[in-house]
Amino acid sequence: MSTLHTINKSPYAHNALSSCLKVCAMNDGILLLEDGVFGALISAPGAQELQILIKHGANVFALVNDIKARGLEEKVAPDIKLIDYNTFVQLTLDHRCVQSWY
Repeated sequence: MSTLHTINKSPYAHNALSSCLKVCAMNDGILLLEDGVFGALISAPGAQELQILIKHGANVFALVNDIKARGLEEKVAPDIKLIDYNTFVQLTLDHRCVQSWY
């Protein structure tokens, strides 16, 4: 079983995403929400590391409502899956544990 890592802080202002990437296993999931969705940008700090994890089997998700609220629809990396709240709940059930990064 895997861990779902949730990140709600912008990588431009906090190190939550970079800290998560250091311990994230290849079969884990990463969910970007609130200001954490800035980590979904193609040019975000940690974008290359995130792409490496994706290529090795990690799933990266971003809440579509938070993406839209910040006007980022056109700037999201193509390998990041946009999800709604119902899928967020399902992800918490599909993973062994949920780790929130602050």
